[in-house]
Amino acid sequence: MLGLMGDAVDNIPGIPGVGKITAEKLLLKYDTVEGIIANAHEIKGKMGEKIAENAELGILSKQLATIDINVPIEFNEEDVTMCEVDEPALEALLDELEFRTLKRRMLPSSAEAASISTPATKKSKPKETSQFSLFENSTTSNTNFSDEEVNPEITVEKLNINNTVHKYYLMDSPQKRAGLLQYLIRQKTVCFDTETTDLDTTDAELVGIAFSYLEKEAFYVPFPADQVEAKIIAQEFKQVFGNEQIIKVGQNLKYDISVLKNYDIEVKGELFDTMLAHYLIEPEKRHGMDFLDDTYLNYDTVPIEDLIGKKGKNQGNMRDVEPAKVAEYAGEDVDITLQLKNILEVKLKELNHEKLLHEVEIPLVHVLSDMEMEGVNVDEAVLAEMSGTLNEDLLKVQDEIYEIAGVEFNINSPKQLGEIMFEKLKIDPKPKKTPSGQYATGEEILNKYDGEHPIASKILDFRELSKLKSTYVDALPLLVNSKTGRIHTSYNQAVTATGRLSSTNPNLQNIPIRTERGREIRKAFVARDENH
Repeated sequence: MLGLMGDAVDNIPGIPGVGKITAEKLLLKYDTVEGIIANAHEIKGKMGEKIAENAELGILSKQLATIDINVPIEFNEEDVTMCEVDEPALEALLDELEFRTLKRRMLPSSAEAASISTPATKKSKPKETSQFSLFENSTTSNTNFSDEEVNPEITVEKLNINNTVHKYYLMDSPQKRAGLLQYLIRQKTVCFDTETTDLDTTDAELVGIAFSYLEKEAFYVPFPADQVEAKIIAQEFKQVFGNEQIIKVGQNLKYDISVLKNYDIEVKGELFDTMLAHYLIEPEKRHGMDFLDDTYLNYDTVPIEDLIGKKGKNQGNMRDVEPAKVAEYAGEDVDITLQLKNILEVKLKELNHEKLLHEVEIPLVHVLSDMEMEGVNVDEAVLAEMSGTLNEDLLKVQDEIYEIAGVEFNINSPKQLGEIMFEKLKIDPKPKKTPSGQYATGEEILNKYDGEHPIASKILDFRELSKLKSTYVDALPLLVNSKTGRIHTSYNQAVTATGRLSSTNPNLQNIPIRTERGREIRKAFVARDENH
């Protein structure tokens, strides 16, 4: 069967045009692939010609699909005698291979011991005098706690900004900024985070920058909408970001580094990115702030939706939020990030991953930032011409589908397509249905009938053309940045557990290559000029 119809999963080609139903009929009559090939002259029409032309491919496909059971294996039954489990050795092996589910199943006592957790507690510590205690405009009044009210040990189910002592300051004057600057340049480590108007770094304008160098304390510098003034304020902090002796800490630093480039600021010196650090510690888990603060600090940070609303057309902009509120939000971000850094740094040392972070991942941050800011050049004229050609091809295939069906219908409707294929054309007496009772018409189903009925291959063609046109040819020109004339994708370091990069907004990794039409789209990506 597989020698005739092939197997797409295992890349076994089979004989072109032969599907499951045809293969069954031929095998009932001629018994084997070899028998079918020997009698190809008896098989009428193009099918006989295809079998004769692709005889070697059929034999090869059968060979590829056949499991070789004559493998020389020496067997000694003593080797498989049950023995006592060496639990320490097994536990070490399962931990090394990260077989957590298997470990829970095979070593339940060990797994249970590891999962026992104690209630999170909030312990008081000697009060640290704030370097900025002379400022009375802390955005947090700390009305929830006074020095007398803070119990030395309080069991807290979940920490958040409302039940945690903190001091986040709004630095909204030249004098306050100058004072902050004097302290920042003396620090060995500074955590920072930018608040902006846009997720796209090429269009993002600074709304503010938050800094922290002590846990539970942070400083937020607001920026005006006037970009000339904003750039002047940004330059005040150039000596901090450019100081190679200060370690800069952040969550997803690539974004902040790219935004600061718009203000002629280069971030120099050693970096510590909590997102990348956690990626090296737990590559298969999520690495966002909401996951990290919950996992390591039993803390819930304020969601950005509380400030600007839920995602969608009605979502607001950080620029429109009262600076005092942003100071709380941004201050919390850098404070929690700094706390995470102190925890993750220890875990990195335990795993001996410090070199990997500082010599591989962190240098790559700067490279990817440069790549993103540079962008990719596309020839919009080529895409426009291709869009017209694809549209003509779509109309042609659509007419061919209507002719086969004998009626016009909505090809994009799975319901209508299913009714045409299985009720009108009756291409399968026992068609597969979805849980909702509708006929299944997905790609896997259509591939099953490809070669059996012409409508299946035409629908596959129609879908390929539609996807190429809507997802790539028509969509890519809309993503060209008006300032640069180029497409700026995001290259993600901490998404795939295998370590490879991924690309989003747009995804430039899935530009088609397997089909001729798909390869044409790649031709639209060009160098900036003849010198590149």
